[in-house]
Amino acid sequence: MAFLKRVNQRAKTSSNTGFGDNASNYGGRFLNKDGKANIRKTGVGLLERYSWFHTMLEVPGWKFFLIILLYYVIVNFLFALIYYFLGVQHLVGTIAESEVDKFWEAFFFSSQTFTTVGYGRISPIGFTTSAIAAFQALIGLLTLAVATGLLYARFSKPTAYLKFSDNALIAPYKGSKALMIRLAPFKNTTLTDAEARLTLGLTIEENGRKLNRFFPLELELEKVNTLTLSWTIVHPITEDSPLYGFTTEDYKNTAGEIIVFIKAFDDMFSNTVVSRTSYTFNEVIYAAAFNPMFHRDEENNATVLELGRLNDFRQVSFD
Repeated sequence: MAFLKRVNQRAKTSSNTGFGDNASNYGGRFLNKDGKANIRKTGVGLLERYSWFHTMLEVPGWKFFLIILLYYVIVNFLFALIYYFLGVQHLVGTIAESEVDKFWEAFFFSSQTFTTVGYGRISPIGFTTSAIAAFQALIGLLTLAVATGLLYARFSKPTAYLKFSDNALIAPYKGSKALMIRLAPFKNTTLTDAEARLTLGLTIEENGRKLNRFFPLELELEKVNTLTLSWTIVHPITEDSPLYGFTTEDYKNTAGEIIVFIKAFDDMFSNTVVSRTSYTFNEVIYAAAFNPMFHRDEENNATVLELGRLNDFRQVSFD
């Protein structure tokens, strides 16, 4: 671990990362691959820990619509049970004879009331049944408003739409070595003024204690005017780099993580978008280089960006 002590003495540390210093209190990586903090919160109730609004914005599209569908079915099922046990004789227009058909009549009347469609064949009579139907109609109106707002928010939320390479590489660079990470936009969006920031997190031993230390990594190019093709972020491993002197064995045997922050301006939303990810040292490949992922088309009229080759690399040797 002597080289870690040299790193701590040589490289400039950062104290504004927001991550704790005591390594004994940390478990796993700092950031997950999707950019979310690897934190599990306790001490408060489940409903207090999660913002349902943010959750509904972040879940995948199929889960979002599945939740809406399940909510719709469950609410109508519960109200159908209420109408059924009150007696379908309080629902004028029902023509069902079997008990199963009566329940389905109540269920579809519930769905028509919930959505305020109201076809008119079945209508409630009596104060209790009418009051329940009026209350359900109110719930339906509120649900429609919330669902519409969530759906709009999902479509209108500014998102970076960036894909990162699965691995970070240690590649030859100008007669030396460099840490390289590749990313590319995968939607038909236009990102401008893109900025990158890399931070290295290492577990350093000081006075018999293991501490987390964070080192900002200087980049060859920190900002690009337009992010239309792939961007390979390069950190030259010079003598001032905290990665200087690391061997392939050091990457295998050291607890380290490279945290990546990307910020860009989306001119469609006129808003700043942010994307994050991280690479633990077991996701760093030594002596490798990325293969090209864009080329001119056959007519020589446009450039083809092959997103499927974002992770393509080849093994190389250091001369």
